[in-house]
Amino acid sequence: MSDAENPLEPFKRAMTATMRALAEDDELEVSFGPGAPSARGNRMRVPLPSVGCSDNEVNSVRGVGDQFALKMRHHDPALHARYTPAGGPAQEMFDWIEEARIASIGSLRMEGVAQNLDARLEVQCQQAAFDTITAETEAPLSVAVGLLVRQELTGRELPPSAENVVRFWRDHIESHAGEHIRGLKDHIRNQTDFATACRTIIADLGLAADLDDPNEGDTNQDDIETMDENQDAESDFSPEDVVLDDDAMADESADGEAAMVEMDADMDMDESGSEADPEEAPTPMPDEAGRIAVDINYQAYTEAFDETVRAEELCDAEEMTRLRQLLDQQLVSLQHTTSKLANRLQRKLMAKQNRTWEFDLEEGILDAARLTQVVVDPVNPLAYKQEKEMKFRDTVVTLLIDSSGSMRGRSITIAAMCADILGRTLERCSVRVEILGFTTRAWRGGQSREQWINEGKPSSPGRLNDLRHIIYKGADDTWARNRRNLGLMMREELLKENIDGEALIWAHNRIVTRMEQRKILMVISDGLPVDNSTLLVNPSNYLEQHLKYAIEMIENYSPVELVAIGIGHDVTHHYKRAVTITDAEQLGGAMTDQLAELFEVQH
Repeated sequence: MSDAENPLEPFKRAMTATMRALAEDDELEVSFGPGAPSARGNRMRVPLPSVGCSDNEVNSVRGVGDQFALKMRHHDPALHARYTPAGGPAQEMFDWIEEARIASIGSLRMEGVAQNLDARLEVQCQQAAFDTITAETEAPLSVAVGLLVRQELTGRELPPSAENVVRFWRDHIESHAGEHIRGLKDHIRNQTDFATACRTIIADLGLAADLDDPNEGDTNQDDIETMDENQDAESDFSPEDVVLDDDAMADESADGEAAMVEMDADMDMDESGSEADPEEAPTPMPDEAGRIAVDINYQAYTEAFDETVRAEELCDAEEMTRLRQLLDQQLVSLQHTTSKLANRLQRKLMAKQNRTWEFDLEEGILDAARLTQVVVDPVNPLAYKQEKEMKFRDTVVTLLIDSSGSMRGRSITIAAMCADILGRTLERCSVRVEILGFTTRAWRGGQSREQWINEGKPSSPGRLNDLRHIIYKGADDTWARNRRNLGLMMREELLKENIDGEALIWAHNRIVTRMEQRKILMVISDGLPVDNSTLLVNPSNYLEQHLKYAIEMIENYSPVELVAIGIGHDVTHHYKRAVTITDAEQLGGAMTDQLAELFEVQH
């Protein structure tokens, strides 16, 4: 095909040449195609703009290539890993500031690169819904610091969606770390000095507890500099990947599997913070009924304001009907998915699928084993057999859905669609299904935090927010009576913070006591737990460690089978059995194939 027939060919050649020049690597391999942008060593894959798209979209795609090429040229992943904090907000902040350094190198040298990177940043922030943030509690401090550093180093105004994050934290950051942020300009070209200064800023902002000694157990600088630059490393991905979720860049991949985004933010959950050592105390075992206790290293300041509530109690009937209609509109294009999924699951869902037959019947399928008798003795009547109908009455499934603010928009819509499709499908398979949700009653702690303040702010208070656990559909309720409740997920004011560990234990303890022989707990989430009120006065990985505990207890000590669906984020680092879905269009293909495999009986 000529360039006249395919106008994207000149774009590919120009972009490849630019990326090789920025990376100073003539052997750089650049490919173009659907799915999330990715980089491994000197191999990079970037998306293509659609024919006839706007200049902003073209610049955004170019920004992806510029970002990867600059990072390849100016970023040492081994050195970065050496100085990176142990996890949590400190690690995220460190990654964002390093990305600001890389972006500033390209922006200060070339105006065109600066425009491309700005366009890319605006798209990322829009996809992360940063442009819709209306309160400080919704704006992540780590992201705001990285963006403010980027503005300081490049001297360029932030795109509107990025500025909407920074505006809530600008005064706070300036008063605590402004001098050290301005000092970063002296170290842009020296990653080691820059990383050291970056850690100072993290300490200025109250996250010093997460800063271990970068010199402990590490190689010397000469060893780091001689490492193979092309080796694969988890730290070779940018924090922008955390919010990298563009519709045009996350379509279903060619082999039909859901494209997964590599994320720095998906920290290894085995990395612990500085305070709690799980080896110091024995792990509490499940009780006689199989229920799991809250970890002894975790506590709630008070449970007086927590609530477990049915969905219909949180919304009037008229509003619930309107929200359900809104969800139904999203499901129109997937109306055939339920039948397809049901047919696949009916063969694999049953805990013990024993195929049995009835013999010596007057009608049915001819019993071939009796044919020889008929040949020998024609008077002997023909015999028929019939397979007994088997129903899946010994299985119960709980769907636990993250109903937090980070799920706002497309993620919660996909989660609601998942719940609707799975709920109807499982009921068709004669499987009892329970649909639960979890969030908090308020932003910034609610009544729990107020009580803590009134009582003198004692140290290490534990969880400082009011839990809200929602029952959309009970296991013994009928689908017809409760289907309307799923519309509540579309109500934005419901979505607040997420405390995953306690929610997981709550859902597990509900299902483990049931009489069904096989019990499956499926979590639908978009990442790690976040509650600002709790994390500001406890170790930064406090909620993450408790989630890790809950997952380990269920996977290792419970008869309940735990599986997870990640909405837009890869959750395979957390759960042994998981699948990632990045777009609603993948429900028909990826969910049908991969969920059928997840539900397959293990012999």
